Amino acid sequence: MVVVGGDEGFMVSVKKKEMVAAMLPMQEHWLPLSNLDLLLPPLDVSLFLCYKKPITISTTTTTMVGILKKALAQALVSYYAFGGEVVENSVGEPELLCNNNGVEFIEAFADVKLQNLDFYNPDESVEGKLVPKKKLGVLAVQVTELKCGGLVVGCTFDHRISDAHSANMFLVSWAEIAQSKPISTLPSFRRSILNPRYPVGEYDRSLDEMYIPISTLPPPEEPSPSDHLLSRIYYIKANDLIDLQSLASSNECKRTKLESFSALLWKIVAKSATKDTIASNKVSNMGVVVDGRTRLGHDGVHKATKMETYFGNVLSIPYGSIRVNDLISKPLNWVADEIHGFLETLVTKDHFLDLIDWVEAHRPEPAMCKIYNSRNDDGPAFVVSSGQRFPVEKMDFGWGEPIFGSYHFPWGGRCGYVMPMPGPRRNGDWIVYMHLSKGQLELIETEASNVFKPLTPEYLNVVSTSS
Repeated sequence: MVVVGGDEGFMVSVKKKEMVAAMLPMQEHWLPLSNLDLLLPPLDVSLFLCYKKPITISTTTTTMVGILKKALAQALVSYYAFGGEVVENSVGEPELLCNNNGVEFIEAFADVKLQNLDFYNPDESVEGKLVPKKKLGVLAVQVTELKCGGLVVGCTFDHRISDAHSANMFLVSWAEIAQSKPISTLPSFRRSILNPRYPVGEYDRSLDEMYIPISTLPPPEEPSPSDHLLSRIYYIKANDLIDLQSLASSNECKRTKLESFSALLWKIVAKSATKDTIASNKVSNMGVVVDGRTRLGHDGVHKATKMETYFGNVLSIPYGSIRVNDLISKPLNWVADEIHGFLETLVTKDHFLDLIDWVEAHRPEPAMCKIYNSRNDDGPAFVVSSGQRFPVEKMDFGWGEPIFGSYHFPWGGRCGYVMPMPGPRRNGDWIVYMHLSKGQLELIETEASNVFKPLTPEYLNVVSTSS
């Protein structure tokens, strides 16, 4: 047995590792990455799903693992991209070799009960323990049996191949297959949907401020101890979100919950910079991850369906820049209006078409979103990625819905990352994964403890379980 974690209260031992390939023979072929895929650096994204011990006595851990493994092999027939490998082509760009090399499947045991997992601090309870480190291929899966008979299914995938929308499609299909149901959504790998316009015309020059060729980046800086980012998970009650939305709306302009939430967070993150006199006079950047599927698919039912089932990245990260002092001094509704303003002008069909053309104009030079590469001499920066479509309730593999699920994305830059998701109670509550600096998290818990509440076993209703 190999111990993969254990510094903070519990040990995880690996019982078995194997490669799970598609159950049917697959013709090896190359799948090019789209221009929007090419904007992603080699980042791995993780997620995990937590299940109570099944009530049915006959449903043992061995049975559950067998179901997961068999259904995965079936799911990889349709989602063959997850069974391939990313390699460089002749001009140095990444491409996907669909060779059915398979998915690394890890079986593990954790010496901890579900009710004792510290979800509030995923750096200690999840990172390196309940989600796998992907060492090869595109996807790795770890199924961890808990001391109480519960189960955690952790996945780590290459962001260059899949965004959250695509990963969600795969998870739902995997669960449907496990229950012997037909797949409700077949993925489309039709890259021509995101082809650039020819000839590549004049794209909006604002994209030169949002994205940057990697060759023009200065050398990476050593982060200071205060810049070290930590991960935390909170929950927000539905009524608190409604109150926040009311505060962020004015003049008969109702702001969305996401705009209102982002405005509050931006004000607090900006305030954390006032400890540094120089930083308080700087500009803070806040980005919002936007899915372009609905924007690019509004030209007809057929196009909309193709975009909805498209597997890959269809993302942009427009961001706004505001002086730290203005973020602190202006009211919440002013900040929400600013967020609405920069989103409204950029999250359009033309924006995504221009972005595809912008990448084409710079190929084969790799590029990335500028906000990710925040520098030590910049003001505080973070990105909000809406995970409201994370369909936790559909991830039932035959022994009940997860009591909790979350993405886990400590992405490695100096820029923070925040992802709100629907709460497991389905009552309008949010679960919020945050990857921010220690000082920013401390200020959030001081200034807005009435809104951001640390995720606890009590909230997830697993304290009294004997399972």
